[in-house]
Amino acid sequence: MENPFKFGTIVEDNYFTDRVKEVAYIGQFIQSANHLVIISPRRFGKSSVVTKAVRQSGRKHITLNLQKVTSVSDLSAKLLREFFKIHPLERVRHLITHFRIIPTISTNPLTGMMDVSFQPGADGTVLIEDVLTLIENAHFESDRLVVVLDEFQEIRDIAPKLDKQLRSIMQEQKHINYILLGSQESMMTDIFENKKSPFYHFGELMRLGKLPREDFHRYLSERLAYCYPDNCESLSDKILDYTGCHPYYSQQLASSVWQIGVLQPDIDDPITEAIANIVRTHSLDYERLWMNFNRTNKWIMQRLASDQPLQSGHYPTSTVYSALKRLQKDGYVIYSDRYELEDPFYKQWILNGN
Repeated sequence: MENPFKFGTIVEDNYFTDRVKEVAYIGQFIQSANHLVIISPRRFGKSSVVTKAVRQSGRKHITLNLQKVTSVSDLSAKLLREFFKIHPLERVRHLITHFRIIPTISTNPLTGMMDVSFQPGADGTVLIEDVLTLIENAHFESDRLVVVLDEFQEIRDIAPKLDKQLRSIMQEQKHINYILLGSQESMMTDIFENKKSPFYHFGELMRLGKLPREDFHRYLSERLAYCYPDNCESLSDKILDYTGCHPYYSQQLASSVWQIGVLQPDIDDPITEAIANIVRTHSLDYERLWMNFNRTNKWIMQRLASDQPLQSGHYPTSTVYSALKRLQKDGYVIYSDRYELEDPFYKQWILNGN
């Protein structure tokens, strides 16, 4: 039997953990003329939830992760390339003739996909306006396109005032639903809730939390029953206790526990064995990350790992707060009802004293 747990990529079909309410909520906006902003920490499954909702809707859609974008020219080219996946060039060639700067378009012989580029030094303001206008004009009110932009907080680092330009274009479009995802709570909140921001109240704001424990427990138990028919429910409890119901790490730990059950069924404590295996596998990566932290960050992560208070007087409150925000921005720390390390296995590595 194939391992029933999947992590690290978009989770779909049988691998998808129950997010019925969230999928339905997103689907509601897809069927309306509104835009949606989704905020949640990395690896909480927001991309998987959006992918499922969009595909269930049957609507045409394109998706782009802004972390992979290096410039406005690159953003324009990547958007156009995604657009060609759903609209063959032959059908929209007439729209490209209206471009002020004509792109170079070719077919990759290895993938069969369209490659798009613009001449170096081309005016990014013109490029992005032409591309978004083309996308708008290729659709109608009854055939609105869904455009998903992941890690949207990166928009501020791509180019100065790009957020202002995008908002001025997007607010005039009538044939596109935008779903904007972000993992940096403070940055996303500032983009969409700060009255001085161009994207102030651009769309409905949705915060995606951890999976409900009851639903996640049922999901894990049903799949672990193949290897552990007598104690699948207790193992599911232990997995969720250890990961705090974090979607990604729960899937990762469950996958390792399932694998142990298949290959080493005589092991008495598969949870402890699986944790040790995962920590050992990533030990070199953890060490490399650790060596790049400054003293303050190391101290904070050690305190969080051992559940000790941060207000100990060792560092000024302002220093601790600034460091926490940096660690949160870089994805090492998350905040729900309290600050905690994002990766429970990294936490274990720290506790091991490596």
